[in-house]
Amino acid sequence: MNKRLFVAGLPFAATEDEIKTQFSQAGVVVSVTIITDKFTGRSKGFGFVEMEKEEEAEKAIKTLHDTDFGGRKLVVAEAKPMEKREFTPRSGGGDDRRGGYSSGGRGGFAPRSGGSRGGGDRRGGFSRGGGRSGGY
Repeated sequence: MNKRLFVAGLPFAATEDEIKTQFSQAGVVVSVTIITDKFTGRSKGFGFVEMEKEEEAEKAIKTLHDTDFGGRKLVVAEAKPMEKREFTPRSGGGDDRRGGYSSGGRGGFAPRSGGSRGGGDRRGGFSRGGGRSGGY
């Protein structure tokens, strides 16, 4: 039965072939997966190695954990199943999910009645930034 290992501390420039060669010291490597950043495509420095037999996986943990690989210390451990995560919307306002304008403070859009920004006759409008700027 195949055994999956979690491997951290991988050099960012390491290739799947280099990792496969390193782990083949412990036995037959079925697959190597390097986890990459979805925006840059760059390695995150960790991944998974699947060994053919459980004994080979245990040997890889014993012989390769805390060893130097490309100038970095490897962390080799048994991979655990990924926990199911619940989706949580990032609304920030409780359950009502209301949006809109803020009435001052930093960040939102606030009605204003004066101040140095804006043009025309300065009777209203919205400003970026915060605080009051006039006749409140």
